[in-house]
Amino acid sequence: MSSAAQIPDTQQQRVRVIFGALILVFLLASLDQTIVSTALPTIVGDFGGLQHLSWVVTAYLLASTVSGPLYGKFGDLYGRKVVLQTAIVIFLVGSALCGVSQNMAELIAFRALQGLGAGGLIVTAIAVIGDVIPPRDRGRYQGIFGGVFGASTIIGPLLGGFFVDNLSWRWIFYINLPIGAVAFIVIGAVFRVRPAPKQHTVDYLGAALLAGGLSAIVLFTSLGGTTWAWGSSQIVALIVIGVVAIAAFVYVESRVPEPILPLSLFRNRTFAVTSAVGFIVGLALFGAVTYLPLYLQIAKGVSPTRSGLQLTPLMLGLLVTSVVSGQLISRWGKYRIFPIIGTAVITVGMILLSRLGVSTSLWMAALAMVVLGLGLGMVMQVLVLAVQNAVDYKFLGVATSGSTMFRSIGGSIGVSLFGAIFANRLHTELAHRFGQNVHLPVATAPAAIRALPPAVRNSYAHALTAALSPVFFVAALISSVAFVLALLLPDVPLRQTSAAEGIGETFATPSHPDSERELERVLSVVASRDQRWRAYEEWVNRAGVDIDPTEAWLLARTGERAPASAQQIAEATGVDAEAVRRTMERLEQRGQVVRRQGDYELTAEGRRTFEALVAVRRATLEDLVRDWSPEDHAQLAPVLDRLARSLASEMPTPA
Repeated sequence: MSSAAQIPDTQQQRVRVIFGALILVFLLASLDQTIVSTALPTIVGDFGGLQHLSWVVTAYLLASTVSGPLYGKFGDLYGRKVVLQTAIVIFLVGSALCGVSQNMAELIAFRALQGLGAGGLIVTAIAVIGDVIPPRDRGRYQGIFGGVFGASTIIGPLLGGFFVDNLSWRWIFYINLPIGAVAFIVIGAVFRVRPAPKQHTVDYLGAALLAGGLSAIVLFTSLGGTTWAWGSSQIVALIVIGVVAIAAFVYVESRVPEPILPLSLFRNRTFAVTSAVGFIVGLALFGAVTYLPLYLQIAKGVSPTRSGLQLTPLMLGLLVTSVVSGQLISRWGKYRIFPIIGTAVITVGMILLSRLGVSTSLWMAALAMVVLGLGLGMVMQVLVLAVQNAVDYKFLGVATSGSTMFRSIGGSIGVSLFGAIFANRLHTELAHRFGQNVHLPVATAPAAIRALPPAVRNSYAHALTAALSPVFFVAALISSVAFVLALLLPDVPLRQTSAAEGIGETFATPSHPDSERELERVLSVVASRDQRWRAYEEWVNRAGVDIDPTEAWLLARTGERAPASAQQIAEATGVDAEAVRRTMERLEQRGQVVRRQGDYELTAEGRRTFEALVAVRRATLEDLVRDWSPEDHAQLAPVLDRLARSLASEMPTPA
């Protein structure tokens, strides 16, 4: 084999190794959003502080949400390798400290530290794909990331339950250490690509104000009525700090050159509506995943592992409708109906969950979870699609990442809000059943509850289900607001880019805040291997020439390099020489090429065919971004050129 052929193989092997490490990084960050849910009852049983249970989830979500946009800027300024390795170290230090926590306050603080690292893991891993993967394969690799994110929501609760049953809840955090260490070493050894740094202004003040404001609001909802009375000076101070910080954030964002969230986006009705609906969807998803294991383990008496398994219907329902809605949108070219139906189904699912009791069968509980999952799947990804379809090109990246940010913020505040409702109602229910002087029990581990006398255990289970009922009922009311908001979603005709991108391929993954990278990610689906044959087929038909896609590809390569031998073209493109020779013979028979002294060049007919194919290819790519006015955005031209080169890099094969 020639050295020219070996180089692509070596490069491809290096890319596979890097991508494997990125998958580990992405899995760590996404898994830790849900893996802790089935262990929460046991953790609270060890530490007490049932009223602060929600903060174990909230601290992680809040920290990762706020830090994400900053990591994107740091990666552009200092290179993604050092930023990604720094995020891994922060995440692993947070994981180790979570594992050795001795009380609830320590665990919550270390979960926040872990979340600061996780924000960088997700955002930077996505950006690294743009550095090391050619555009033709980027859609496929992004699709794998989406699959990992979706799978982690299913296996997270199950894996957490397994560790609690067979080792200790601390292993939920310890397991990150060897996996993260491997990813750190591989990235350090293999990842050498560093794009030219871009000049960016990092909005530190905006990020600090957003973090402070959200934290104060979350503390207000979490501590109000439990740790401190609603009218206490501490609670009043928290809400004042929260409102002032958010107001200051709005002021700062209107004046900084590169805001985390451009305020002009909110003048776009689609962005405003999808942000509000996404906020509520995040609230519903994380609220359900956090509190359902509590019901299953204590009210139904199942083990942590089985409670994780019982959450599978919710996640499977979500995955099914996410993929199916994507297929239907691509076929129909319409998306507005899905958020409307989805939010209605979410509301029904929450109402069904609010009716769960001690005597409810596990089958009925599973049915309620399936309904909720089916509704969530029809909304989550469609919101991202709607935003990308409605905003101007210059806002493409930041609007997409902003849409996912609102979902995460909804999860942070929602879990905290549900926690406050649950803790207050549980205190009331326990006082009603066991006397006015009762305190929230320290022993809430499932094993400790099962060890209680039958009458006490039964009363406690009834108190817990009575406390969970208003949690899901309030979630149903909020979801109904999302349904009303979804009715306000404009019915904007889909751009070609939206049709090109498969929704199922980007399940729940965050997107790069840079518009050029985000557009290239979306358009790269067109250049993926399984789409290339279809693309060339369409170009041949539009050009009105009598050759097949393989011949069209080789004719274009010959036109770029002529005069050249079949061997030279094979070495330059990395394609099998025998395949090039066979295809070249067919082109010669069709009168498209002629061979002179061993080298091929185009005939007059071949030159006409070549020019027709080039014109059609460029026109097709420009159609994809026509709604963004390429003449008004100079950055679009290099994106289209890279995509065109990507489509030309490999010989198409039948799908």
